[in-house]
Amino acid sequence: MSNKFLSTTSAFLLSTSMLVADVPKVTVDIAPVHSLVSKIMNGVGKPDLIIPAGASPHEYQLKPSNAKSLEDADIVFWIGEDLTPWLEKGLSSLAQDSSIISLLGVDGIELLSFREGALFEAHDHDDHDDHDDHGKKKHDDHDDHDDHDEHAHGDHDPHAWLSPQIAKVWLNVIAAKLSEADPDNAGKYFSNAKLARDNVDSLVSEVNSILDPIRDKKFVVFHDAYQYFEKDFGISASGAISLGDASDPSPARLAEIRKRVVDEAVECVLAEPQYKQGLVMAVVEGTNANTAVIDPLGVKLESGPNLYENLIRNLATNLAKCF
Repeated sequence: MSNKFLSTTSAFLLSTSMLVADVPKVTVDIAPVHSLVSKIMNGVGKPDLIIPAGASPHEYQLKPSNAKSLEDADIVFWIGEDLTPWLEKGLSSLAQDSSIISLLGVDGIELLSFREGALFEAHDHDDHDDHDDHGKKKHDDHDDHDDHDEHAHGDHDPHAWLSPQIAKVWLNVIAAKLSEADPDNAGKYFSNAKLARDNVDSLVSEVNSILDPIRDKKFVVFHDAYQYFEKDFGISASGAISLGDASDPSPARLAEIRKRVVDEAVECVLAEPQYKQGLVMAVVEGTNANTAVIDPLGVKLESGPNLYENLIRNLATNLAKCF
C-alpha cells in the first residue's frame, strides 16, 4: 500500500509539474501593465515584471535577472518604444524567440499626440516656444534653455494605461495572446478577462463619483502624463510644469505656469513622488493654490492584480483632495 501510495503521489506531482511547465512564461515592462496581465493569468501563473513601479521607465537599466526573464519569456507585453525606446534593443537581442506585443500598437485604441507648450495650447507662444512642424517633431523645444531637453519617447503620448477604456481593450488582447499560446487554459484566461473588465467598469463609475464635485476645477500637473485619464473622465489640466517625464523645466517655463496659476486662480498644482517637490513650490509660493501628489505608475503600491484599480482610484482621490 505504501509503495502504491508513493507511486500515485509521484505520478500526480509529475503531471502537475508538467502542467505548470506548459504555462507560458510571460514578461511585462511596467507595473500597471503587469497588473493587467496578472489579472488574466490569475489562477494559472504569474508574469515577471521588468521595471519596478518605483523606477523611472526612461532611465531604468536592465539587471541580469531582467535579462534572464526576457531570454526565458514565451510572451512579452510592453507599452512600446514610445515609452521605453531603450528596451527595444534588449528585446531584439534577448527575446528573439518570444512573441512580443506592443500594446500601443494594438487595434481598437486611439493614441493621443503630445500637447504643446506649458499651457497645452496648439499654437506658438511667441518667444516661449519654437515649434517645428508636427511631421518633423518628436519633442517640444522650449526656449534656448530647453534645447537639450527631449521627450524620452516617440511620436505619441505613451501613458495610455491611464485610460480604463484602453485597459479594457488590452485585457482582451492579453487574454487572446495567452490563449493562443496556451489553449488548455483559454477558458480561464477569457473568464478572468470578463471579470477584469467588469471590475474596470465598476472602477469607472466609482472614479466618476469621486471626480464629479471637482469636474470644472482648474489644476496643473507636474508633467503631461494624464490626458488619457482626463479624456476618459471629462476633466482637463490647465498645463504642465515639466516638458517631459525625464526633464526639468526652465525658469521661463516655471514663470509661464506660475502666471497662469495667478491669472486664472488655478486651485491645484500636482506633484509626483519621483520628481523634485521644490519645482512645485516655486510655482505655488505666494498663490492660493493647493498641492497634492499623484502617481501615474503606482510607486508605493504592491505589484500584482490589484495595482491597476488602486492606481486609478488613488489618482482620482488625490486629485479631488487637492481642492
